[in-house]
Amino acid sequence: MIITKVIVVLLVHYTVVNSQPVGDSNLDRTAPQMISDEGYPVETHYVTTPDGYNLCMHRIPTGKDGKTNNKVVFLQHGLLTSSADWVLFGPQHSLGYIFADEGYDVWMGNARGNFYSRNHTKYNPDKDGHFWQFSWNEIGEIDLPTMIDYVLGVTGVDGVYYAGHSQGTTSFFVMASQKPEYNSKIKVQASLAPIAYMKHLTSPLLRMVSFWEGAIEVLIKLIGANEFLPGSGFLHLVTEEMCSIGLGPILCENVLFVLCGFSNSEMNMTRVPLIMHHTPAGSATKQLLHYAQEIDSGHFRKYDFGLFGNLERYKSVFPPNYDLSKVTAPVFLFYSRNDWMAGIQDVDRLCKELSNCQGKLLVTEDTFNHLDFTYGNNAPKLVYRNVVSVFNKF
Repeated sequence: MIITKVIVVLLVHYTVVNSQPVGDSNLDRTAPQMISDEGYPVETHYVTTPDGYNLCMHRIPTGKDGKTNNKVVFLQHGLLTSSADWVLFGPQHSLGYIFADEGYDVWMGNARGNFYSRNHTKYNPDKDGHFWQFSWNEIGEIDLPTMIDYVLGVTGVDGVYYAGHSQGTTSFFVMASQKPEYNSKIKVQASLAPIAYMKHLTSPLLRMVSFWEGAIEVLIKLIGANEFLPGSGFLHLVTEEMCSIGLGPILCENVLFVLCGFSNSEMNMTRVPLIMHHTPAGSATKQLLHYAQEIDSGHFRKYDFGLFGNLERYKSVFPPNYDLSKVTAPVFLFYSRNDWMAGIQDVDRLCKELSNCQGKLLVTEDTFNHLDFTYGNNAPKLVYRNVVSVFNKF
């Protein structure tokens, strides 16, 4: 019932809000500045994809003491976020630093269209709608292979340890199924809040988007045809009905929390201004729509362009499924009971269909939610320690 009420309100009420605080020099720091301020070495690298997107990666080559174990870890962020997620809260609380202090050479990718990778050899993202014609399919098929090949070339190793959150897991499954040769370039993969199947998702906002996905013209008018939540005045699809489900008014200003939920026990409210300064970091509307299609169809498959578009692109009425049996790299799935995006039944199905699902690790705290894998107070104890332990064993 609440979803229906939200839909009705949404049609007549939405606001444009600038969610990024200004004028605070501490908040204004970029990911490399935060890393440098903590006393760690940092590098910024750029690589261009075959279709012209200029991608940025941030690197912490060693810990403060120069310790190295000759292993390379690649971290990939989720929807609407960036590499900053891995370093926001300092050495004791952020996975990027934790890996660096373990001796890993840490690389943090940025998908096309976010704040750090908002650049193209031909298209201007502020003027050319063609820039935004991609979903997480292109991130998996093109961005990840391009970045991983670059990392392998610079470091000289034969494979990376991969950890992704949310969309960072989705894009990995796309890459490993569509380009199975990349499985041999992955030593082991850790999926934090894994998303492939989404039939049992409970996020009210994504459910709402999936409800309107069929009436695409209406939906596009509501959330934008190209960039979803552009940086200079984010479009927030937030209503009083949405905020009444437990989010405070501050968190309701950030669509990421409305999408993914909130845990009172895990959120340190003093961190909220910093989080909101770095998210939403930008994405294409098609990324959100692709997830909406997954909810409707119950499949994990390519973007649905409609009957005629599918016939033209895929030579079939429906988009082809991603063949998860081709994902042969060892995968560990880290999931939780209170995740609005990655339902337990969907995680179970994912593990069964992967060729090499090494295990599912359920977070012991029942209130732990989707964003707590990167923002939660107890993420280091409940998640990161186990991820590091898994990687150290491979």
